[in-house]
Amino acid sequence: MPEDASLFNLRQLLERRAAAAPDKTFLFSAEDGRRWSYAEFDAAVNRTANLLAARGVGKGDVVSLLLPNGPEYVVAYFACFSLGALAGPINSLLKADEVAYALNHSEAKALLINSEFRPLVDDTRRDLPTLRAVIEFDDLVDATKDFSETPGDTWRELHLTPDGEAIIIYTSGTTGRPKGCLLTHGNLLANARQIVEWMGFTPADRLLTSMPLFHMNAVTVTTLTALYAGGSTVVAPRFSASRFWRQISDYGATSFGSVATMLSMLLAKYPDGMPTAYDTSRLRFAMCGSAPVPAEVLRRFEETFGCLVIEGYGLSESTCRSTFNPPDARRRPGSCGLPIGNEMCVRDEEDRELPDNEPGEIVLRGENIFKGYFKNDEATTRAFRGGWFHTGDIGFRDGEGFYHIVDRKSDMIIRGGENIYPREIDEVLYQHPAVAAAAAVGVPDELYGEEVAAFVVLKAGSAASAAEIIEHCRAHLAEYKCPKLVHFVSDLPKGPTGKLLKRELSRHHQNLKEA
Repeated sequence: MPEDASLFNLRQLLERRAAAAPDKTFLFSAEDGRRWSYAEFDAAVNRTANLLAARGVGKGDVVSLLLPNGPEYVVAYFACFSLGALAGPINSLLKADEVAYALNHSEAKALLINSEFRPLVDDTRRDLPTLRAVIEFDDLVDATKDFSETPGDTWRELHLTPDGEAIIIYTSGTTGRPKGCLLTHGNLLANARQIVEWMGFTPADRLLTSMPLFHMNAVTVTTLTALYAGGSTVVAPRFSASRFWRQISDYGATSFGSVATMLSMLLAKYPDGMPTAYDTSRLRFAMCGSAPVPAEVLRRFEETFGCLVIEGYGLSESTCRSTFNPPDARRRPGSCGLPIGNEMCVRDEEDRELPDNEPGEIVLRGENIFKGYFKNDEATTRAFRGGWFHTGDIGFRDGEGFYHIVDRKSDMIIRGGENIYPREIDEVLYQHPAVAAAAAVGVPDELYGEEVAAFVVLKAGSAASAAEIIEHCRAHLAEYKCPKLVHFVSDLPKGPTGKLLKRELSRHHQNLKEA
């Protein structure tokens, strides 16, 4: 792999790879068998950058991306990077008002969209004042056929620096609406380099992406790292347990990104091991994150499929990964591993560093840590107090330097790798005419890690069924955010200051389950 210490931006990384190995296949589409060499991918990115430039997109503008998983998504990201624009991935599971919030808050100038999502945007088009262009991007060949592969003479001359913003991705928090997390070219390059060096990826590696490209996990762990290593990436339209091992076999994948739910689904589909017809001899390990993997799931997966699971920890604010277990004999199942290049420590409520084995808040510092929250100086200042990024996650470091996550300081729910912001659900619950008070909490779930449960206090004289409450939520929220369980209670537990005690609700759910 070439020495890349002098890299300044993502456009430079792609150009360097295309020059060094123009004929090597970089991108595979698992859905339809299409493929692009490094040179062909670079040309497709240039045509798409010209398309965006022709619609008025320039350096510093936000281009929102509402696309299904596929090669078009990967090309769209790099077209934005090449222009110096910010790619703004939007969760395709969101409802119209949720999409509109991301578009408006980020001040998106253009939207690259697959036609299947056109009705979603048309419903709110008049309420999107900053949006100047909606561009259908179903097939990159058709979309860019009128744009020369020869780059224009304007955006190519732009000077892109490491601290230039490359992605704005919305992440849930503990208060208010989701926040726009600003990641720079330097952040993305640093995290790709950290993962490549830690995992020992080389040009021979081929990484499978079956997680959604609107999450940093798929963007960083299996796309940018493949490019940084000079390897290849395979993009699947979605995770499918029935197709997964065939994709590993057909494309000779050496690793893949995953969450605990995916591992559980594969175990349920193939309890006796993968079919013998599939060749997985090149597979080295699975990379897993977003939420801790239950020890029993990890053990069963490794025994059933003969594939190591390498756990890691991170969040959007750290670009993606801050820790990984070593992919060797030092690996410690149940731990989220060791820092892979950033600084990390555990602090108490007074921001004092804690000794080994004492739980406290995990804080981070390093070149992969994000720039700040868009249009939210207060949240940025609070998050970076004392010069460290405060994650809101509770954990400890053991005597050998391995980190363990034990809890979340926030009320975040992580369902199958998707972050869910409880207050969004609470606000929708309160909109139901029969609801006097309500709260959503995460409860343990064998398949998804956590599931959403709602506790509801009805107004005097009013009535509503659990099914009605759930259907009300489905009209306003993405399906994965909607409660799957509704408990009707006479009151919600509160502390002496009136603060809602959500942990008491979680405990109450467990008592009901055991009754």
